[in-house]
Amino acid sequence: MQLFGIHTRLIEPKDNLVDVILDGLRRQKISMEDRDVLVIASKAVAVVQGRLVRLSSIEPSERAKKIAEKCNLEPSFVEVVLREAEEVYGGVSRALLALKNNVLIANAGVDHKNAPRGYAVLWPEKPHESAGKIRNEILEKTGKHVGVLIIDSRVTPLRMGTTGVAIGIAGFDPVRDCRSDKDLYGNSLLITRQALADDLASAAHLIMGEANELIPAVLVKNVPVNFSEEIDLDSAIISAKECLFMSCITQNRVFLADVYE
Repeated sequence: MQLFGIHTRLIEPKDNLVDVILDGLRRQKISMEDRDVLVIASKAVAVVQGRLVRLSSIEPSERAKKIAEKCNLEPSFVEVVLREAEEVYGGVSRALLALKNNVLIANAGVDHKNAPRGYAVLWPEKPHESAGKIRNEILEKTGKHVGVLIIDSRVTPLRMGTTGVAIGIAGFDPVRDCRSDKDLYGNSLLITRQALADDLASAAHLIMGEANELIPAVLVKNVPVNFSEEIDLDSAIISAKECLFMSCITQNRVFLADVYE
């Protein structure tokens, strides 16, 4: 598998994102081929969609003010998080643990980072649909059938630092079901699935970086995935009841209610 970071200029609202990325590929003399996967930073997609919020325009609720004081955050920022989140489960200094689009993510994907001063950037609108539209536009402009991933960064329990997470997927199966495969000793795997989309997200995230690298996309070649026009997006989701982390969080939700609800 080979990964190529795509350097671009600063992406701005109303840019055509596909044109910017294709221009970056041309300048770097990198060819896009059938069965490549294009991985794109969620903020690049969000910015061209106009998913920026001026924090001074937000009137925080009393709940937002209470949480902001507890977690050392701006009340207006917390208010945006509350509006974006499906649930807020708790928090630490500068971050709230929230559920957004069936993903546990800090601050419901709302971020100051790589947003203009005084603004916050949200997740893209309908990320899976957005990935599909980008894939179709690439096909129209290049004739190439590729997979598309929209990714963000996230933290992992009890681990320092960020990794990648796939939030929009198009053109390939996001999970490999390893159940019934044999291990090195001939034992059948009982519950294991491999999160291919998240694995790719983390690989691309390593190249994109987190600061001012200006690498909003990565082209991945020779990817060991199953390409398909019709994919089961639900295969990437596990129910809260079956999830190791969510089952524990929801069972202990009563202890958080006095602060976060």
